[in-house]
Amino acid sequence: MKAVYRAITTTLAAGVLVTMFVSKASAGCGDLSNLQGPFQIAQPSVRFGLSGPSTDAARAFAKSSSGGASIVGLWNIQFVSQGNTAHNPTIPDGALIDFGFNQWHSDGTEILNSGGHAPATENFCLGVWGETGFLTYELNHFALSYNGTTGALANVVNIREQATLSPSGESYTGTFTLNVYDTKGNQVDHVVGVILASRVTVDTGVTAVPQ
Repeated sequence: MKAVYRAITTTLAAGVLVTMFVSKASAGCGDLSNLQGPFQIAQPSVRFGLSGPSTDAARAFAKSSSGGASIVGLWNIQFVSQGNTAHNPTIPDGALIDFGFNQWHSDGTEILNSGGHAPATENFCLGVWGETGFLTYELNHFALSYNGTTGALANVVNIREQATLSPSGESYTGTFTLNVYDTKGNQVDHVVGVILASRVTVDTGVTAVPQ
């Protein structure tokens, strides 16, 4: 994962310009059926739209009842393309697939507010998670995407994530697999990549977000 992260930040530092983006007009949360250019490059700091240092109170909040770091809480998250150059059309490594805020709940459920999709096509989606090992987790996440013009259900999206929490509990990284299905259950798209996330605390502020 460190090697993947270094590859992404190297691409960002080089200022590579890419020529694709996710259409927000008719693609709901997680839907990639209307890809066209140009794409944005993900921010290596993960803290787009956020500012403010961590505090002792915030660090304490990031701990579980057993004293270790906990995935439970609110996160600023980016989904970054990695390994999709064979996709049609091609998606370059480092491209921002989606971004937003997701909440991992203590009861094993999760909710994502997607910043890359319009509310008319659905920008909220839901998941369930489980702990797989020390500081490691898996998430099974589902989204319903609607046609922004007609309001008809267009796609069902399944996102599977493998996440590793930092020992401090203030960030996590991982991988995702995103599969898009039509309303008859036929798979129509497949994208993979990496996840970059930082914890949102009571001290987190707002700066700028991807446009």
